[in-house]
Amino acid sequence: MQPGRIEKEQLRFRSYIKVRRVTEADIGAVYQIASSVGKSDKDSTQGFLVDDYASEPAFYMEKFTALAQRLDHFYVAENVSSSTKPLVVGFLMAYTRDQWLEDNPDWIEEVKWHPLFDQERLNSFVVVDKTAIRAHLTGHGIGSELYKRLIADIRPKDITTIMAETIISPIPNFASLAFRKKQQYTLAGVRYEPYLGEMYTDLIYFKDIAGVAVDKA
Repeated sequence: MQPGRIEKEQLRFRSYIKVRRVTEADIGAVYQIASSVGKSDKDSTQGFLVDDYASEPAFYMEKFTALAQRLDHFYVAENVSSSTKPLVVGFLMAYTRDQWLEDNPDWIEEVKWHPLFDQERLNSFVVVDKTAIRAHLTGHGIGSELYKRLIADIRPKDITTIMAETIISPIPNFASLAFRKKQQYTLAGVRYEPYLGEMYTDLIYFKDIAGVAVDKA
């Protein structure tokens, strides 16, 4: 397929994507998507979530349910092109500063901040903790649509900084790094995190959305 035609197909597909807040009825689909990209075998090029969701279904379903009630910014993207029930094709979970530091109280101190990063930004931000798309639908702009909704919701609250972490060791998440580049994120720091007996290295990125114009769907 020629590049121009691919772009047109992607735009056509994105026109059928609706982003909304998660509901309890979505938890099964959220878990299904998470377990498809968060498993014991990690695919650097496809992208992955760190946890092995298939290992404890009941635990993670309960966790997603609790987060759906707690988080201000937990969204699903659904494909509404079908005449049947809309299909959830991706999700995004973001924490406000207070929510993030409640769960990770030492996070600011643990990060080795880049010398050029303005730490005044740490007074007000959101952290995108998880973004996942059905594996066969990556590359269609679903992640971008989820981010558009997040930006549209936080801008009225005068939040202009989005933070996100990307793992580079022991297994680099190349798909996540490519998305950071596509979305024009800037490196803010690095953090070392022990997890299941290994030391993980996370790159901390930020994006200034002060001048980003988006339409809320």
